[in-house]
Amino acid sequence: MSDGIEGRPEPDDARQQCFESRLDRALKIEPPDWMPDAYRKTLTRQISQHAHSEIVGMLPEGNWITRAPSLHRKLILLAKVQDEAGHGLYLYSAAESLGTPRDELVAALHAGKAKYSSIFNYPTLTWADVGAIGWLVDGAAIINQIPITRCSYGPYARAMVRICKEESFHQRQGFDIMWTLAHGTPPQRAMAQDALDRWWWPSVMMFGPPDAASVHNEQSLRWKIKLFTNDELRQKFIDQTVPQAERLRLTIPDPQLRWNEETQHYEIGPVDWDEFYRVVGGDGPCNRERLSARVDAWNDGAWVRDAAAEHARKRAGSEAA
Repeated sequence: MSDGIEGRPEPDDARQQCFESRLDRALKIEPPDWMPDAYRKTLTRQISQHAHSEIVGMLPEGNWITRAPSLHRKLILLAKVQDEAGHGLYLYSAAESLGTPRDELVAALHAGKAKYSSIFNYPTLTWADVGAIGWLVDGAAIINQIPITRCSYGPYARAMVRICKEESFHQRQGFDIMWTLAHGTPPQRAMAQDALDRWWWPSVMMFGPPDAASVHNEQSLRWKIKLFTNDELRQKFIDQTVPQAERLRLTIPDPQLRWNEETQHYEIGPVDWDEFYRVVGGDGPCNRERLSARVDAWNDGAWVRDAAAEHARKRAGSEAA
């Protein structure tokens, strides 16, 4: 179609061409820029799910703040959980820049309409689980998130720069816990191995379904929201983590794990994707507990939000006067 002058594109067609040109030239898309509705929707979904994951992810480790084995470990864990809250703040702000109010994003989470990372629906049974989360879960997060610092949407890319730096400390903290346990008493070593046994496969699943089953990979890659496929990121995680487990003298719970000399990659056994979809669908060990905790925290904090809003209203009124 044309606007009545032969050969001249419709305004939306021109904006689409400009949008695609910016992507081709690796230029950032900023909030005032025109963007396709589907791009905006995909980004809102991804960033809000990431934000929800940071906030829900505080719960499994927060469960151990009062039971950390030393004051030193408690201080480190407190700082980490505080970091996760900050990550959620950055990401909610980035999502809001796409036009969806934060209250609406949170309401979708509480109603069960929005997802968060399925990894946080598993329980933390021992102190070693805190180490496994830092080592494996945050390690997987770093691999997944570093490319996002170069994604096409400016606010998301910039938020991820600081988040990735802090996640690197979280990963080291987790590895340090696992190292201490793995080089401790036989019961401590057994505790570390048990945590690895339970967290390995959920961590492998963190990157999402295999590429052949992913409904978002191709479009997100074309828009440069993602720079690598799920399977590419998963392989990088496996190749990085297996030698770390060997250094810890712990055993990856996969009898089919092997090094492929030809491809120069580790190969793993079959992933239980039925479990992945079951947990994502709401039937994991802690799905209901996690969501209930978030709803309760939101309701219990209503008075703080109301007080802050009232203070802002009065301050605006006094400044106007």
